[in-house]
Amino acid sequence: MSSAILKIHCTDKKGIISSISSFICRNNGNIITLDEFVDHPSNTFFMRLEWDIFAFSLSREQMEAEIAAMGLEYNYADNWQIFYSDRKPRLAIFVSKYDHCLWDIMLRYKAGELKCDIPLIISNHPDLKQIADLFGIDYKVVKVAPDNKLEAENEQTRLISEYNIDFMILARYMQILSPEFVARFENRIINIHHSFLPAFEGARPYHQAIERGVKLVGATAHFVNNNLDKGPIICQSTMPISHEDSVDDLMVKGRDIEKLVLSQAMKVFLDHRIFVHNNRTIIL
Repeated sequence: MSSAILKIHCTDKKGIISSISSFICRNNGNIITLDEFVDHPSNTFFMRLEWDIFAFSLSREQMEAEIAAMGLEYNYADNWQIFYSDRKPRLAIFVSKYDHCLWDIMLRYKAGELKCDIPLIISNHPDLKQIADLFGIDYKVVKVAPDNKLEAENEQTRLISEYNIDFMILARYMQILSPEFVARFENRIINIHHSFLPAFEGARPYHQAIERGVKLVGATAHFVNNNLDKGPIICQSTMPISHEDSVDDLMVKGRDIEKLVLSQAMKVFLDHRIFVHNNRTIIL
């Protein structure tokens, strides 16, 4: 089955759902899912609609032109996107030396859980090349130092363009991206943070947790923006701990929950379910 997924956000107005649903019906489409939400404080309407296009009477170009024309009437002309199930997004993974998130992504990818192609892994160290080789994925080492950050990011950008990358995952990539790099790929870079944000930022988070006597450890997947670890949150989860847990125990539990949360974030992104509104996400 081939399907199209339409995402719209705009000022709320009567008739948007009716107009698009009627358009799909009269052109021999069949709606699979329709989810919508209105953020009342800002009067903003969000909709994700998926429909079967196997027997659709319009070409994709004609269909998109019709949707754009309706956008002029309903004020979403600049705020809509369409995706097709037969076109998989292309992912680049950024890593350093921690391997647990990379292994998890690779195994889920091989099992067919992730609806994407992964042609490229970029790292500032050579340590994890063997994992890329095992799965037949190109591994590029781009060394990063305080005095070559611009050159390194230019090379990363060149690789992203060369491999036609749609989005990136920072799978425990231990470098801070520049504002210019982040702006170039707005809402297309997902990071996993070893904490239930905003607690325990920075180095040695599990040591901080032990010192504070916390009863939960967690992880947060979020889009990267220019505020360190404060981008729009996609997924979060926690796991109970006790005073009997050592730092090593917390690290093991933390790695487990990082893998789970990151995979959840990837799946909702790949299903085109995320809207970014101000500094938060709407997930339909």
